[in-house]
Amino acid sequence: MDHTYNRKAHSKLIDLNDELENYFNNTIIPQLFVDANMILRKFTPPAMRHFKLTSDDIGKHIVDVSSNIRFPTFIENITEVIESSKDLEKEIQTTDKRWYQMNILPYIVRKDNRTNGVIVTFIDIDDRIQILKGYESLNRNYENIIHSISHDIKGPLSNIEGLIRLMQEETEDEEDSQRIKDMLSESVANLRQTVEELADIQASDTGFAQTPERVNFENIIEDAKLALRDRIAESNAEIRTHIEEPEISFSRKNVRSIIYNLLNNAIKYQKPGNIPVISIRTEKADDYILLTVTDNGIGIAENKKYSIFERYTRLHSEVPGTGVGLFIVKGMVEQMGGEIQLESTLGEGSTFKVYFKALR
Repeated sequence: MDHTYNRKAHSKLIDLNDELENYFNNTIIPQLFVDANMILRKFTPPAMRHFKLTSDDIGKHIVDVSSNIRFPTFIENITEVIESSKDLEKEIQTTDKRWYQMNILPYIVRKDNRTNGVIVTFIDIDDRIQILKGYESLNRNYENIIHSISHDIKGPLSNIEGLIRLMQEETEDEEDSQRIKDMLSESVANLRQTVEELADIQASDTGFAQTPERVNFENIIEDAKLALRDRIAESNAEIRTHIEEPEISFSRKNVRSIIYNLLNNAIKYQKPGNIPVISIRTEKADDYILLTVTDNGIGIAENKKYSIFERYTRLHSEVPGTGVGLFIVKGMVEQMGGEIQLESTLGEGSTFKVYFKALR
């Protein structure tokens, strides 16, 4: 009777083992089975392919194969589950920049009520994460556009208003009259282009695959100078350029808005009694293209250097403005993987450094 029972129990164990083996061989999800001694006991074929495991890895300590998993706290997470006997679920990004939902489940021996290891499951959620990031980027883009439309058109509008005032004045000089009409026409065209660029939401924006275009820095600087012509003339601002990197792959409307805002601020916050001297430079800086705008204006106090990038921050209430210009600039730069830095000395001037991520 005992022999019969033993044979049945052994047969049942073989069947269970075959079922487990069959499950591991046929699942499409990367899974690992690690015992309580941190030994890798089994893995599914998708795990073998994805993490480049081989049959020789069976029986190895998980530390010896963790580099294949490419997730920094992998060992600590397994240890935590074995010690606590509680499930762990988290979104992880491996060192190859892909996102997974990792589930670590304790393998509990019911008879002894102890954890004899863990089963680790990886579900690829990279597409989902990228879509979420795309929507976040799209929301920021819409926000930037809303602020930019109201902020960046003020310069061209000011030009048009000034020219209209000139036209309203009586003048008998036909040549002057024609020159004003030409300038007005040019300002209107510039304003139209600005609005069209800022409001242009391509269908590809919602596909999160908008291809940046080749943008020429000198052309954009000239556009910004044209939009700010009245302020430049009124302040006698001297603008110097040193262009080592002539082009960048980026959204043209964003580059235009960034340069316009930085140049406008450099003129607006001039030191009383001084003529604004503004230097604009582009150069290569490792994996970035660096745009530097330096002025000799009133400067910014050390304890205000970070707050100026926050929305609606205005350090000088006597100077007209909305406090969103640098907030817009920061959002546009960071949205494309770049960074903006500020160096400033109160009473001496400021230097803004914009690091555009260089696309290959």
